[in-house]
Amino acid sequence: MALTVHQFPCLSDNYGFLIRDEATGKVATIDTPDAEAILAQLGQRGWGLDLILNTHWHPDHAGGNEALKAATGATIAGPAEVTRIAPLDRVVRGGDVVMLGDTRFEVIDSGGHTLGHVAYHDAADAIAFVGDTLFALGCGRLFEGTAEQMWSSLSRVAGLPDATTVYCAHEYTASNARFALSVDDDPALQARAAAVFAARERGEPTVPTTIAAEKATNPFLRAPLLRPSAASPAEAFAEIRAAKDSFKG
Repeated sequence: MALTVHQFPCLSDNYGFLIRDEATGKVATIDTPDAEAILAQLGQRGWGLDLILNTHWHPDHAGGNEALKAATGATIAGPAEVTRIAPLDRVVRGGDVVMLGDTRFEVIDSGGHTLGHVAYHDAADAIAFVGDTLFALGCGRLFEGTAEQMWSSLSRVAGLPDATTVYCAHEYTASNARFALSVDDDPALQARAAAVFAARERGEPTVPTTIAAEKATNPFLRAPLLRPSAASPAEAFAEIRAAKDSFKG
């Protein structure tokens, strides 16, 4: 692989991602949930930091921007909404390209959780960093966007090649699995949920996932199958999202 991904837990349930372009040694962080933890991980590896790639403006994703820039001089790229809490060196939007050394990231519009949310796709390495848009067996809550917007975003992400490795920003999978089992009795989901529960009992991460796994078992991507009487795929998604928002399990 041309890109090395180092994943580590931080805050209560976030993951940090440090990525290194092996051809040039350039290093980026995907979001900045915890500046102190990121600096510690960089120090352990003897890495500098060249680039910050923000997915959206929430403080557990962009709150460490200023401290990391001050400590490392890294360039910050992200959607315009990030300027609510921190300055940007470069504003990006869907369709843009960001380079980390020789690694090319296409920016994908993935609004819905927040209006300007973006994801970053490295096609050469079949890797996507999706922030809070798509989770293992779940998706982000609609804090700002509409169901139609989020369904379009999820469809764009789900349209990536099945083998794409998907790095989502939180360890929510066990909770997501419990909800998924309440709306879907598919055997593939039941088997995956059992594996998720066992992994979490062992203290193991359930991130990353793959596009193939999510298309097969994620109730939000399967919404049109689970709600066939809905007026549209977006409406089917809205029904599943509303059920998740009120789920107590």
